[in-house]
Amino acid sequence: MSKLMVLFAILSLGLSSMAQSVTVHLTADDNISRQPIVGTIEYNLGLVLTEINRAQAAHRPLNLNGLPLNDFARNTLQMLWANVPFYCDDDYVVDRLWNFSNGYMTRQIPIIITPEGEAFGNGTFQEAIVEYDKKGIITDFRFTLDVQMGESLESGGDPADVEHRMQILQWCERFRTAYNTKDIDFIRQMFSDDALIITGTVITARQNEMQMPQVVYKKQNKKEYMENLEKAFARNKWINVKFSEIGDGENAVTQSSENPNLYGVRLHQQWNSSNYHDDGYIFLLWDFTNEYAPVIHVRTWQPKMVGGKPLPEDEIFSMTDFEN
Repeated sequence: MSKLMVLFAILSLGLSSMAQSVTVHLTADDNISRQPIVGTIEYNLGLVLTEINRAQAAHRPLNLNGLPLNDFARNTLQMLWANVPFYCDDDYVVDRLWNFSNGYMTRQIPIIITPEGEAFGNGTFQEAIVEYDKKGIITDFRFTLDVQMGESLESGGDPADVEHRMQILQWCERFRTAYNTKDIDFIRQMFSDDALIITGTVITARQNEMQMPQVVYKKQNKKEYMENLEKAFARNKWINVKFSEIGDGENAVTQSSENPNLYGVRLHQQWNSSNYHDDGYIFLLWDFTNEYAPVIHVRTWQPKMVGGKPLPEDEIFSMTDFEN
């Protein structure tokens, strides 16, 4: 009888592992649809998603040894997992494979965030972006921005223009993911040494016997901001930052009229964490002089609502506020 019980346990474990496995099917552009690289990427992504699901089901750490990831992707995935465990929502994933000059990308991998033992704010559904080199090795794994926001940057223009806009989107996504993983060193690298950080706070001031809410702005340099951010990371068990509503339609990304390497991106940011949340707009002034390591010169944050009313559009920071 004991042998039968052992056999049953082994079979059950095998069925459980099969149930957690993930199969990937990618639709690719005609110029690569029949190339072996598509099958390689499908297989590699399936391996990683399957390990994520099995680790989540067993409540154990990820085991990424031997899986097809480079060091950057492996470290990012481990840090994401440490902050907010998650699993792939489908056992059969269908997605588009984007083909760029330096590699490939999948953008809509469905995942569910499952932090241990506590509520996680509003909504646990996310989508993940996975990037690959020309050999199909995974080079990045991060949470995507708002789906409609991504589509607005992807659509229209010639392939070179789309790839450039996707590059800007890529760095915004990496910036956001660094907050979710509490990667203080990566965030520090993303800000220039002379970065300007502006944060708005709503206060109530008395005007003509009336209490009037208004926004007061505080400036910080890079050192001050990083010290405060490090304290915030230590106070919060988990952090979930979401970006949406990028810019204003066609003006989602604004190129400087003075320096063609400077780009302004305005985003709606929702910050949720274990002991704090806020809702507002951030503006990022990116410098793409080095397109492989762009830096942020300006980061602003403003509340979305002031005194129960939306912050007026003409008061939200944009590129024109930082051009002389």
